[in-house]
Amino acid sequence: MPRWEQDERAPGPIVQGFTARGFAVDGRVHEGVLLTPERAEDWTPPPLAELGIGHLEPIIPPERPPEFLILGTGPVMAFPPRALIRALDERGIGLEAMDSRAAARTWGMLRGEGRWIAAALMPLV
Repeated sequence: MPRWEQDERAPGPIVQGFTARGFAVDGRVHEGVLLTPERAEDWTPPPLAELGIGHLEPIIPPERPPEFLILGTGPVMAFPPRALIRALDERGIGLEAMDSRAAARTWGMLRGEGRWIAAALMPLV
């Protein structure tokens, strides 16, 4: 895994700020967003209680799965469905759930370290 110089940042999308409903990422606004070290894409998630592994497939490719997934659960921290936790665990992917603002900040910090992670940030409303 590459190590980044102090004055450089790891390549990939950066959450630059928050809007009333979502996130500013590299000059675009997303209400919900899926993040990998390579891209950011709009995401319209189901209610948290219905969130399943299929909703996250675009950011957990089997050929290069992330070290773990950061799940932003919206405006407040909430626990994800146990079935989702199990499904990720079966693939060897850990899950860290937190409110979406904290998840966005965590994404930036860990990507700054060059970590190969993924994030799913639910809207802030």
